[in-house]
Amino acid sequence: MVTSIYGQQKILTIKEAVQAALSNYGTIKSKQNRVYAAEATVKQAQLDYLPDFSISAQHDYGTINGQSGPVYGYRGLNAGSSGPYLASQNWNAAFGGLYLANLDWDFFNFGRAKEKIRVSKSILAREESDLSQERFQQQVRVSAAYLNLLAAQKLVQSQQNNLDRAKALREVIVTRVKNGLNAGVDSSLANAEVSNATITLTNALDYQQEQASQLAILMGIASEQFLLDSVFVSRIPTAVTAIAEVRQTTHPLLKYYQDRVELSQRQAHYLKTTAYPTFSVFGVMQGRASGFKSTYGATDLTAFTRDYLTGINPSRGNYLFGLGLIWNITNLSRIHQQVLAQQYTSKALQDEYDLARQRLEIQLALSDNKIKNALDNYKEAPIQVESAKNAYIQKNVLYKNGLSTIVDITQALYALNRAETNRDIAYNNVWQALLLKSAASGDFGLFINEF
Repeated sequence: MVTSIYGQQKILTIKEAVQAALSNYGTIKSKQNRVYAAEATVKQAQLDYLPDFSISAQHDYGTINGQSGPVYGYRGLNAGSSGPYLASQNWNAAFGGLYLANLDWDFFNFGRAKEKIRVSKSILAREESDLSQERFQQQVRVSAAYLNLLAAQKLVQSQQNNLDRAKALREVIVTRVKNGLNAGVDSSLANAEVSNATITLTNALDYQQEQASQLAILMGIASEQFLLDSVFVSRIPTAVTAIAEVRQTTHPLLKYYQDRVELSQRQAHYLKTTAYPTFSVFGVMQGRASGFKSTYGATDLTAFTRDYLTGINPSRGNYLFGLGLIWNITNLSRIHQQVLAQQYTSKALQDEYDLARQRLEIQLALSDNKIKNALDNYKEAPIQVESAKNAYIQKNVLYKNGLSTIVDITQALYALNRAETNRDIAYNNVWQALLLKSAASGDFGLFINEF
């Protein structure tokens, strides 16, 4: 529970609730990390165009028996031993070394590298818009939960007032029954009314606790008893008459759907480039060392040394430079189908975008109707409460003077409780309607700037 420095519970404003949700909610944290991952992927795609430069060094000890005949290094499982072809096997062994520097660069691939970078940037844009729309929707969800909890607290107060009135009425009725002024059945009816008011209050408290838990979940904090700011509910927001529209280029949800379409289209462009050949330049610098001398062979099997330093000292070198081209011709038909599939995916995502835009436009029109209806009820609610209150007072006075029945006063009590409940809901519904309009138009400031 949030408390002030004086030990009193601090009022939780709607802006504080929204800010807490943006900072703590797990989904927003998850999507933020996805943005970081996409940023790293963009940098990795940019670095992929750089040439591969590798260096290698190895020291070996073994024999060099050679033999004529074909051999295939299946999955790289083969040893590179080079030596004279002797009449029989021998086990003469010495140290050797290999020192290698290799450069390999796919310098031209028909724009494939650039398209890969564009795809990674489109992924980043999609993740950023996904985060933006999640933050927007979370703001709307928290605001709605705040208003729901506020309405629940108002209902609890109304039901508590109703219970207090029922108890006060019961005391009057019991006193009159004991004095023989009313029938004994009146006290039974009064007890039933108190019991009904108690049950209604308990149900209202249960609903309030549910709404408090929902708000705590959306804020990403532990559940607690919230003290909310209820002053603003008693007034009309100034933005109810504001003209709003579904802004397709800036609405967070539509922006996310549009970025999905653009990413799919960019992926289709990238797939097309994979059907073209790749041109490469490569070069190798190599140094060799061996403990076997140049005279080692069938006539002199002693021309080698097992000395380590002699065996790893390079004595021969080679270099190689070249250009290469690789093109898998059979990929043409496969890539064509992949591109076709991606294009259909783009169309499907475009259909989802159109559906989302249509729903938002309908929701915006609905919000205007809800605002009008909520304002009408807002104007009528005080009249209903005042009339019900006067009727209850009149019936109460008449009952005390024996001029009305228990049924008349319980009906007046019910009418007053219903009027207060309608008032609480009517006031809250005006703000709920404005929140719906803000969500549909994609402008959360339309709602939050009222505070």
